Amino acid sequence: MLDLQGYGPSLIEGAWLTVQVALLSLALACALGMVTALAKLYGRRPLRWAATLYTTVIRSIPDLVLMFLIYFGGQRLVNDLAASAGYQGYIDVSALTAGIVGIGFIYGAYMAETFRGAVMAVPAGQLEAGHAYGMSAWQVFTRILLPQMVRHALPGFGNNWLVLLKTTALVSVIGLDDLVHKAGLAASATRLPFTFYTAVALAFLAFTTVSMVLLRWLERRYSAGFEGHDGLMS
Repeated sequence: MLDLQGYGPSLIEGAWLTVQVALLSLALACALGMVTALAKLYGRRPLRWAATLYTTVIRSIPDLVLMFLIYFGGQRLVNDLAASAGYQGYIDVSALTAGIVGIGFIYGAYMAETFRGAVMAVPAGQLEAGHAYGMSAWQVFTRILLPQMVRHALPGFGNNWLVLLKTTALVSVIGLDDLVHKAGLAASATRLPFTFYTAVALAFLAFTTVSMVLLRWLERRYSAGFEGHDGLMS
């Protein structure tokens, strides 16, 4: 068993912060992904161009570089906008906010492609039938499109979530006291890097295991009644 030299509570605190960052980033990524997917499929030409540019650029640049650009560039952008509006003070964007926005913005591009493929897998005739029946666009989306696209999106969604979860380790480079950052401090203080980074690895393994159990449960639930469906991560 690992001897954490009394740093166990600190690592638990960091692990909880890591989970929060991951879940909030996921929520933002899903929202951006859905909006972008619908813009690419049904938006007017300028919206389609903007959505395509977003997914192409974000998926072409390394995550670490994007994190630095969003953290430092976002800080400057916020203060420039505030100055142009007449605000004379300095607005400090916290590492937590920057980390959530950065990861959510990055993985929104990946979720967009996952959701776009899932929407395309739903028969267009069913959506047309909903409109012909007198449903509003929102009713068609919530009652016909969304329930069916979830089943098609789950495998890709699950893979994106697992990669996003591991990407939360990057927030340590912008100063957030997450699990990796706290482990680094403990390793420096005790000169036991193998011990503390092994603890980090085991923690992420636990996060991933729990995630896969939940994802498999969701897949079974939404695939009920469909024979021969492809399993998650199969």
